[in-house]
Amino acid sequence: MRNSDGLEPEPEVNLYDDTGRSLSQAWDRIRVPIIVPILRFALYVCIAMSVMRFIERVYMAIVIGCVKCLGRKRYTKYNLDAIKEDLEQNRNYPMVLVQIPMFNEKEVYKLSIGAACGLSWPSDRLIVQVLDDSTNEVLRALVELECQRWIEKGVNVKYETRNNRNGYKAGALRDGLKKPYVEDCEFVVIFDADYQPEVLFLWRTVPYLLENPELALVQARWKFVNANECLMTRLQEMPLDYHFSVEQEVGSSTCSFFGFNGTAGVWRIQAVSDAGGWKDRTTVEDMDLAVRASVKGWKFIFVGDLSVKNELPSTFKAYRFQQHRWSCGPANLFRKMFKEILLCERVGIWKKFHVIYAFSFVRKIVAHWVTFFFYCIVIPATILVPEVHLPKPIAVYLPATITLLNAASTPRSLHLLVFWILFENVMSLHRSKAAIIGLLEASRVNEWIVTEKLGNALKQKYSIPKVSKRPRSRIAERIHFLELIMGMYMLHCAFYNMIFANDHFFIYLLLQAGAFFIIGLGYIGTIVST
Repeated sequence: MRNSDGLEPEPEVNLYDDTGRSLSQAWDRIRVPIIVPILRFALYVCIAMSVMRFIERVYMAIVIGCVKCLGRKRYTKYNLDAIKEDLEQNRNYPMVLVQIPMFNEKEVYKLSIGAACGLSWPSDRLIVQVLDDSTNEVLRALVELECQRWIEKGVNVKYETRNNRNGYKAGALRDGLKKPYVEDCEFVVIFDADYQPEVLFLWRTVPYLLENPELALVQARWKFVNANECLMTRLQEMPLDYHFSVEQEVGSSTCSFFGFNGTAGVWRIQAVSDAGGWKDRTTVEDMDLAVRASVKGWKFIFVGDLSVKNELPSTFKAYRFQQHRWSCGPANLFRKMFKEILLCERVGIWKKFHVIYAFSFVRKIVAHWVTFFFYCIVIPATILVPEVHLPKPIAVYLPATITLLNAASTPRSLHLLVFWILFENVMSLHRSKAAIIGLLEASRVNEWIVTEKLGNALKQKYSIPKVSKRPRSRIAERIHFLELIMGMYMLHCAFYNMIFANDHFFIYLLLQAGAFFIIGLGYIGTIVST
């Protein structure tokens, strides 16, 4: 038809169709020559990392199975009763120092001080040292008052403060060991501010060090008093149970080496000094000291049947900062100590291999990277790029085996397995980023933020508390944009799979996208009103 001017009308142009067609053509042009080779290379790297992690997990499963079936746990070989009897008869008790580092711990300072002062040990052979770096003057006065209360009861408590926070926890512990009254101490015990040791803790740890002069560290496991507080604390419990039940036990039984957990452990002060003392070059001063002591030839022992009560972080903000520190620090330490461990002449090849490869590289770096890059980036990307073939056994059976081996340590939470997988995949985003920061020594490499405690350990309840109304909070504190971006990516891949593929992989993608969105919007953990 002609218009009123007698001209043919111009055809209508759909801007959205043209834009979509242009993007599709651009994607087709770069997919095969550029995207396919890059994705295929990334897939091969991720498969290699997945196999490395699978072999390491199966090896530990075999070792822990042999240890339990044959009764070969190292701590059971010691005759503690004979050592205790000898101590009581000769009255030759060693001097023990208990260090409690704290920073603005208003909810739990009474808990830790009271538990340490209640330890069973001759009062004239025990010193409780409270290292208070608090910046709140009112809180400092309260902590000092609590120390004075125990002094009046006859406990030898030393309240120490600093005018700065140089070195953070490592600096406080280092300065504490320099005090004149510490010169007579033979062993030092460390408890973080939310830890509650049992009364007989010293009787169940110090005798190991007395019987074996080659031992530098006796490490106890943790028991979580607030594991049932919310879903997030239940999910945290699972990998930590595996860490203590398997990783620490295997390291203790095979190499006499494992990472010091920073608390609930007893050190021989001579070993600390021999290793160079506390250093603040990374955010994992505990692991740093353990590795340096190990390459000096010192041995460690893990006591699996001795647990110390403590509190899990129940807010996502606190947990995220903790995981950044726990992931960034080991990677940075690996960078700093790789050459030193490799050239050390005081330890054997097997122990070097264990410390460098299994303990540092696979568990602290590869585990994070393969979880995020393989399961959250590469596998979803193969849906968009069908030219790259994904081996289903590698993508399904290996992670399934790893997951089941991990979950076996916490049988009471097997019904939460799917939630745990989704949650760990989300957290791998932060852990992978932190590991890269640690390896490159980029910004935030030495960021130290004390894990917030809510005083849940004081309640000691094992039932889920009543849910209170969600308080208003600033959007910036609740919204996490990286998680939302990953959720959009997963959702796009899920829809693409539903439309163009014949499998049911979109079910996993939708679930994982939902996990990213839930955490990205801040609906995880305990919400605390400010």
